[in-house]
Amino acid sequence: MDKVKLAIIYYSSTGNNYQMAKWAEEAALEAGAEVRIRKVEELVPEEVINSNPAWKAHVEATRNVQVASHDDLEWADAIIFSSPTRFGNVAAQMKNFIDRQGGLWAQGKLANKVVSAMSSAQNPNGGQEATIHAIYKSMCHWGAIIVPPGYLDASVFKAGGNPYGTSVTVNQENKMVDDVEEAVKYQAKRVVTVAKWIKKGKE
Repeated sequence: MDKVKLAIIYYSSTGNNYQMAKWAEEAALEAGAEVRIRKVEELVPEEVINSNPAWKAHVEATRNVQVASHDDLEWADAIIFSSPTRFGNVAAQMKNFIDRQGGLWAQGKLANKVVSAMSSAQNPNGGQEATIHAIYKSMCHWGAIIVPPGYLDASVFKAGGNPYGTSVTVNQENKMVDDVEEAVKYQAKRVVTVAKWIKKGKE
């Protein structure tokens, strides 16, 4: 059987969702997947980014990360999305990327993809779960197969106990408050495992 192809699609302004994407990439590679890690296109004007030192630094540090495209979704057997929360919802940059997939959707090329999602916010109740749910609503329209982490591993409880997808609280210094590395890696490995089952069943 060919390797599971996993696309990790993220948006990050100051680096936390990028870090989660990198942890997911590490775990997926260990699980034997072929991985593409991609950032979605930035929509905010450069002058706004440059006015925030942390934001500007992260943009510079990830300048060589490829921007996500339709081809990445079509290529993938499985997808992990990671988005910060904006007013209790998905970041506009991630929403814009999802909204532009109508062509693939109309051709049925997004159906049966294995999908999972992660999020972050400055407060535990600031929309972390709502952001993941919003992504999953779109995935239902795609006909994707949603794979949450559930309460199937101790790492989920250690990270705060979000069964929908790993989420992290970020403080005013843009640092993660919760210890979520193990939970992210568990979630990524679970996604690859389920994708293997489905891929094998198709062959």
